[in-house]
Amino acid sequence: MSLRFNAISSINNNETSIPASTKITGIFGTNVFTLKTAREFLSDEAYKSLITSIRGGKKIDRNVANQIANGIRAWAESKGVTHYTHWFQPLTGTTAEKHDSFFTLKGDGTAIEEFDGAALIQQEPDASSFPSGGLRATFEARGYTAWDPSSPAFIIEIGQGKTLCIPTIFVSYTGESLDYKAPLLKAIEALNKSAVEVCNFFDKNVTKVTPTLGWEQEYFVIDEALATARPDLVQCGRTVFGASPAKGQQLEDHYFGSIPERVYAFMRDYEQEAYKLGIPLRTRHNEVAPAQFECAPIFEEVNIAVDHNTLLMDVMSRVAKRHKLVVLLHEKPFAGINGSGKHNNWSMATDTGVNLLAPGKTPKTNLMFLTFFVNTIKAVHDYADIMRAAIASAPNDHRLGANEAPPAIISVFVGQYLAKVLSDIETRVSTKFDEQDEAILKLDLHRSIPELMLDNTDRNRTSPFAFTGNKFEFRAVGSSANCAISMTVLNTIMADTLKKFKADVDALIEKGDKKEIAIMQVIQKYIVESKNVLFEGDGYSDEWHKEAERRGLPNLKTTPVALDAMVTDKAKKLFESNGVYSHTELEARHEIELEKYIKKVQIEARIMGDLAINHIIPAAIAYQNELLSNVNGLKAAGLGEAAYKSQLSILKEVSEHIQVIHDKVNLMVEARKVANNIADSREKAISYESIKSTYFDEIRYHVDKLEHLVDDEKWTLPKYREMLFLR
Repeated sequence: MSLRFNAISSINNNETSIPASTKITGIFGTNVFTLKTAREFLSDEAYKSLITSIRGGKKIDRNVANQIANGIRAWAESKGVTHYTHWFQPLTGTTAEKHDSFFTLKGDGTAIEEFDGAALIQQEPDASSFPSGGLRATFEARGYTAWDPSSPAFIIEIGQGKTLCIPTIFVSYTGESLDYKAPLLKAIEALNKSAVEVCNFFDKNVTKVTPTLGWEQEYFVIDEALATARPDLVQCGRTVFGASPAKGQQLEDHYFGSIPERVYAFMRDYEQEAYKLGIPLRTRHNEVAPAQFECAPIFEEVNIAVDHNTLLMDVMSRVAKRHKLVVLLHEKPFAGINGSGKHNNWSMATDTGVNLLAPGKTPKTNLMFLTFFVNTIKAVHDYADIMRAAIASAPNDHRLGANEAPPAIISVFVGQYLAKVLSDIETRVSTKFDEQDEAILKLDLHRSIPELMLDNTDRNRTSPFAFTGNKFEFRAVGSSANCAISMTVLNTIMADTLKKFKADVDALIEKGDKKEIAIMQVIQKYIVESKNVLFEGDGYSDEWHKEAERRGLPNLKTTPVALDAMVTDKAKKLFESNGVYSHTELEARHEIELEKYIKKVQIEARIMGDLAINHIIPAAIAYQNELLSNVNGLKAAGLGEAAYKSQLSILKEVSEHIQVIHDKVNLMVEARKVANNIADSREKAISYESIKSTYFDEIRYHVDKLEHLVDDEKWTLPKYREMLFLR
């Protein structure tokens, strides 16, 4: 019996254990070294130093670090922890950790438990063993992880083991960033500095602005045995072959439907783990496609939100195994049904309690809202190509623009009310604002922008960057992506635009304009300059592609081309002037992303070849032989051709598909050999993109046709109808 049928027969034998119901508030954050916990385990000096570091970004003295380390160890040991690790996010796309025990020996051989400030602050993983884009050679191994006090330490539970995890950045021996967190922290600080200066036009009490993030994690869940029987799912995270089932998502009956019992038990289980880790999950539901689901948390500060999402993806994958399930985070694991994204809901909050993207109740607060709202649109307009590069990846290329996700064209949706406000301001381009206009405009703004923005305009699911009431939703981010990439870009371009805005306003004030008038003049200028990026219609339509081209908006459809935006002079100036990336770091990341693209497409091509030659064609030939035997038997019985006409027709069709598959796989192999000899990474990536666009869909077409023709019992790969409908 094939793996497929073994898997199918084992499904009903999977017992599911449902965790006992627990009040969320009773377990939330119990495995996190929160400030409340710190107050209990740290001295006053250590606690105040930690608070100052978290809230003010000041470095912690190493002597005080020893006290903090001892307090963290005491807390961890009280919960049964014996090991610790620096938990970081290298450019592999996953997390990394090396566990060390608290155990050590004194000079006299006495065994003790120890965790000092040096171990808390810094460790030394091998930098040459992680992607570096040429920054580190194989013989240049030294790299450093450094503690990030702004993200609290936590305890991860794996089976019966518990490990203390210290969130850290990861840098090379020469100081370049080799992770996602370090640039994100720099971008957050750049935005804070620029945003505070602009906020002070309106409120001198604002001393800190923090970007916030609420992510929405989409994912698929399928049976573990079925997934294991699919080599493409095991090694690629997606199915490279698979005929659409008779029933997919066309009845629209899965979205928000009743959650299957096995998945429900899994959800409750991973939510329990997430709550203990301080991840504030609030929402769970069925998504549009069968076997697709979503969870979403309460908004958090960007750095912590990114850590929590990265951690949750790991938790979900581990917990799924307990339920004999597999979580698929690939952006497009199944053809013909919706893929998965990770919508990033982004805003900015002041230390005075104001959401800068929420309209206020007074003319003054509405003018501040309008300032940050328009600056966001201007930032997206000016740096749309860099935003596109931030979401570029081989898996996301399968999803973007596929009539289920935003297109590769970056545009902004603001809704009819705010579109009218912007239009009204723009139409005054021929006149200069004066004192009377100031009062009228403020009053009009107050009336035009409703107090509650959540429900006064429709949502546009086809927009890659949409205003949704008190935040912008970056919808084009892929489900497997680290949110830090898009958040680093978004915070940096916003920081840069706000710097320019302040300079433009200051210049007008110096010429004698009143502050409010100067602000409106610059807002008007930015609206005019960036209006081409505003689009309220159907982003899936062919008409929009033509319209976007007319407007001069970039339409970068593939990753190798989209990534070019990261190494332009514009990008280098942007990131270096804001202290986020150096030229060297940008070049290295460009190289890393190209290499990842090449390797992912290369793996998929190899899997396609392997499955075609070792699974598909043998199954088809076996069926072909049965047809031949049947035809020959009917001939031997003296029956005329009419008796086996259908068999001959099927036989011919099967033979034709086998031949095309065999020929195209061989051509694809030869094309890979040519591509592998290309030295330049960009040219090599473009060559692999050509291989994908030339061969993948055509080979798949013929394989999927065979799936409909070949005897079901001979087909070795689990089918969509078996994987997508959990039993």
